Amino acid sequence: VSPHSPSSRPRATMSRRAVIVSTARTGLTKSFRSGFNNTHGAVMQGHAIKHAIEKAGISPGDVEDVIIGCGFPEGATGMNIARNAALWAGCPVTTSGTTINRFCSSGLQAVASAAHSVMVDGVDVAIGGGVESISMVSPVASKTTVTEEKLMSEFPALWMPMIETADIVSARYGISREAQDVYSVESQRRTAAAQEAGLFKDEIVPMKATMLVTDKETGETSHKTVLADRDECNRPGTTLEALAGMNPVRSKVDPSAFITAGNASQLSDGASACVVMSEAEASRRGLQPLGAFKGFAVAGCAPDEMGIGPVFAVPRLLARHGLKVDDIDLWELNEAFAVVPLYSMQQLGIDHAKTNVNGGSIAIGHPFGMTGSRMVGHALLEGKRRGAAKSAVVTMCIGGGMGAAGLFEIF
Repeated sequence: VSPHSPSSRPRATMSRRAVIVSTARTGLTKSFRSGFNNTHGAVMQGHAIKHAIEKAGISPGDVEDVIIGCGFPEGATGMNIARNAALWAGCPVTTSGTTINRFCSSGLQAVASAAHSVMVDGVDVAIGGGVESISMVSPVASKTTVTEEKLMSEFPALWMPMIETADIVSARYGISREAQDVYSVESQRRTAAAQEAGLFKDEIVPMKATMLVTDKETGETSHKTVLADRDECNRPGTTLEALAGMNPVRSKVDPSAFITAGNASQLSDGASACVVMSEAEASRRGLQPLGAFKGFAVAGCAPDEMGIGPVFAVPRLLARHGLKVDDIDLWELNEAFAVVPLYSMQQLGIDHAKTNVNGGSIAIGHPFGMTGSRMVGHALLEGKRRGAAKSAVVTMCIGGGMGAAGLFEIF
């Protein structure tokens, strides 16, 4: 390494600012029955990394480390998918990579971890992102889960299906089915309006894929080349009447269940990447960052009500920065289920007009480990479009009973 290269120059630590200089992601396709149902995680994530690097105007060799979050880092997203995706993207063997898991907050955790490496360890250029192939991994993961006797006895909800925890939160805290359906219709409407206005084009990079097609009558499979250039999960014509007519998914085991396919996030596949850099390095290169990473906080809660996690993580984050809820201009609050943002907004006093302004996972889709990174990129891009927005919080609930929240300054 040259003694004059950025990676070898002495640099002060603990006072460095981490900025996000670019973001790129795939469009989101419906799991099992659409474009990415046969696409390896390294391909999706590599595509996002490659284009994030190109958008930043840097060389692949400038990236010191790639940190990728994945909800289920096994099978087609296993074998340290971060390292493999970095190499797929064209990064040299000198670029390292690590895969991290905090379930649905994995992508947000990855961006925060990349920022921490810049702020504390003196890294000049890193990538944080997330990937999920529900299509290729979930069928395998569901057959290989192994419980542990002591934990199953004391915390059985660690293995509880997320949809059951959402039903519990709905009943325990009085969030009605109607309120959830009303919220979901609005999410669909906002996403449709944003798509019509082209508000996702700055973040989505089109990608060709080979889709596996199964004949329903014969069971025979064939392959079809598709172009994933948009999020395809949105249902623009969704009405409250249509959602009200849907049966809850768990109605057979729980007649009082709330959660339907219409007021829950949609299973989807995709990947996202954000280039994170020291502010000094971005300035030296003449780059215009999208915003800065300011902080990150997590909190735990009971596993059977994991959906309330943001209610504990957000106050912790804001208190550490001397902020109040009203100080935040934009909120990205993951719509794992409609009950999650509804309860969080109610308890924290968050204005719905500032929250998920272009819709969320109910309409856009939710590849578990990818969503947090997508939300970071979208919040920064939307903030720049609005001009007056200077701060954003990205927050989400997490399986096992946790919440996470990240604070970002918008440039």
